Amino acid sequence: MLFRFPSLFSRNILKTIALGQILSLCICGTAITSQYLAEKYEVNTPMLQSFINYCLLFLVYTVMLAFQSGPDSLLHILKRKWWKYILLGLADVEANYLIVKAYQYTTLTSVQLLDCFGIPVLMALSWFILYARYRVIHFVAVAICLLGVGTMVGADILAKRSDNSGSDVLIGDIFVLVGASLYAISNVCEEYIVKKLSRQEFLGMLGLFGTIISGIQLLLMEYKNIASIHWDWKIALLFVAFALCMFCLYSFMPLVIKVTSATSVNLGILTSDLYSLFFGLFLFGYTFSGLYILSFAVIMVGFILYCSTPTRTAEPAESSVPPVTSIGIDNLGLKLEENLQETHSAFL
Repeated sequence: MLFRFPSLFSRNILKTIALGQILSLCICGTAITSQYLAEKYEVNTPMLQSFINYCLLFLVYTVMLAFQSGPDSLLHILKRKWWKYILLGLADVEANYLIVKAYQYTTLTSVQLLDCFGIPVLMALSWFILYARYRVIHFVAVAICLLGVGTMVGADILAKRSDNSGSDVLIGDIFVLVGASLYAISNVCEEYIVKKLSRQEFLGMLGLFGTIISGIQLLLMEYKNIASIHWDWKIALLFVAFALCMFCLYSFMPLVIKVTSATSVNLGILTSDLYSLFFGLFLFGYTFSGLYILSFAVIMVGFILYCSTPTRTAEPAESSVPPVTSIGIDNLGLKLEENLQETHSAFL
């Protein structure tokens, strides 16, 4: 057992941690720019901001698919799976919209706590759809991460950052729960497509249908808010910064999910709120609390524990053949490392 502890800080684990924190910083960038737009310039246009991101995905990845030939071409994918990607685009667009919209109705504390509802939903979907099989240490690690989120919320309460109760807490809480569930659905689909098909197909089809769906919703719900914006270079720069952070997040996340899993990625990005809080100390005058440091440490401990042990994939049964449990591709680098260690031990 003593020889297992070094694996907690192996090169692959450290690489996974670094990748997760890069995603957290991208999310932090979107949060800070959105808050600046809302507080400094009274601009509340979440759908417009998402629409710009989907347009960028369309211009890069959908165009790439359009120039491909064979079964990976845009037309071939549309003929076979158009309705599936419409549902995926709808889930992703509405998840983004509902989470941002919830801040107008409920408290920051509620959003931070209820947004974690997506993690057990994601694990359940991964169990039934991706046939992921978890060990006890994975459930313990998730519990530790959620404890870290609770510590962060406690720090917010002490710092009186959750005093704004919103106009209708129940509606806001429902928005968060539905949005978190839609995020879980989108992430599970992303993991399946990235590992079974390709990253370009996922981003290209999401860019296509995300642009269409968000564009329609934009015209129906935000045209008055957009018309009332007093544009200047600072507002335009904030929109550009938000779009670039979101584009980097969407482009980079499939790469991380491919070598880890959607669940481990979602645990890693729990620190994004903490990064936003740290930047908020300088930008928005937030009150510092030592509990923020403690919550960051607790979340990282849970994340490291989760990544330290690979999950397994139970292959679905075919006809009367019993299911065969085999190692999946969650935390692929760690599994390769474990195999090399076992081979070396056997040789000795």
